[in-house]
Amino acid sequence: MKLSKLANNIAISPILPFAAALNAKKAAGETVYNLTIGDFDPSIYPIPEQLTAQSIKAYEAGETNYPGAVGMPMLRQGVADLLNRTCGLNYGADDVQISCGSRPLIYAAYKVIVDAGDKVVYPVPSWNNDHYCQLTEAQVVEIETDASTDFMPTAEQITPHLKGATLLALCSPQNPTGTVFAREQLKQICDAVVAENKRRSPDEKALYVMFDQVYWLLTFGSTQFYHPLKQCPAIEPYAIFVDGLSKSLAGTGIRIGWGTAPKVLLNKMQALLAHTGSWAPRPEQVAAGHFLQNATDVDQYLKQFRGQLESRLDAFYKGIIDLKTKGFPVDAIAPQAAIYLSVNIDLKGKKTAEGIILDSSDAVHEHLLNEAGIGVLPFSWFGAKSHGDWFRLSVGTCQQSEIPLVLHALEQSMAKLH
Repeated sequence: MKLSKLANNIAISPILPFAAALNAKKAAGETVYNLTIGDFDPSIYPIPEQLTAQSIKAYEAGETNYPGAVGMPMLRQGVADLLNRTCGLNYGADDVQISCGSRPLIYAAYKVIVDAGDKVVYPVPSWNNDHYCQLTEAQVVEIETDASTDFMPTAEQITPHLKGATLLALCSPQNPTGTVFAREQLKQICDAVVAENKRRSPDEKALYVMFDQVYWLLTFGSTQFYHPLKQCPAIEPYAIFVDGLSKSLAGTGIRIGWGTAPKVLLNKMQALLAHTGSWAPRPEQVAAGHFLQNATDVDQYLKQFRGQLESRLDAFYKGIIDLKTKGFPVDAIAPQAAIYLSVNIDLKGKKTAEGIILDSSDAVHEHLLNEAGIGVLPFSWFGAKSHGDWFRLSVGTCQQSEIPLVLHALEQSMAKLH
């Protein structure tokens, strides 16, 4: 049967079959520590109680019809209030588009900006940009980052690739690295985008930049999130911002995302989302609108939630550094944000007791799963070409009590290698 060119070429993420392998091992009674998933175990990280109560109340009140293509007014106002209060912005409800999670907004941004053959620039490792480029038939320009900049791209790396580009796709805090743009680093990139647009003639397409900011409320310690509009107001005509409550409120299954953009872009994104029916459920929109407008409840939830995540990430980081001091070939970047830790596990070339040489990042992560019961994801699965010894470690389903067990299992598995 002949299908479209897209259907013949598109593939699912390798994370999905790997997750299935983890589940199969658990079902067989094996001890497995799943540190792969960008999701939350609700028994460990429940959503806010008020959000649950308001959702039930909305269903009981009959809030079950269409929510409207742009989203419920009270939710759009709640999002605007949150952004204005925490980032010092000046949004109104009409500046906000609601969708069923952040992914449809990212897809809509790509589709209203990128034509087949247009150049899209993004750093690697990063999440899913390769697939969105495939969906839009874009010309891909990947910028390889490294640990010297916490795997965040710099203006120096990006600027040479902006000429002729249509879209620059960025994420901060970054998935998979859990790292964040420094203030000056972000400003320099925004300045470069503005300068490139000033250089272009009126008949050329503008260069737009999309910021995926879905983890921005989850920063730790001295790390700060800087909103691009506050660092470079001149970026506003060219910037799309994608966000949602899936990560910051542990509500991945609630499916509420939001976006802001210049009006001409936002209107086109709204039209595309309307045609695809990418609406968040009305009861959850009503509930989230009530919750977000209560600043005290939001702040209280975020304080305890961030504390839980930071405690786990910090324990893993200290454990990895302790293994490093013992002489094991591991390292990590101190926790900055999100639910991820960037961990270096340099076992490539090592030989197992059975004489098997670990000759790739895939071989290493399979060894960690089979020998130690530890599931982590290599940066190569996020597009990195030259940093296969770096892995994403997620604490989304991790109990605090499991961390010493994971670290012990990792140490024991490495001690057996030659």
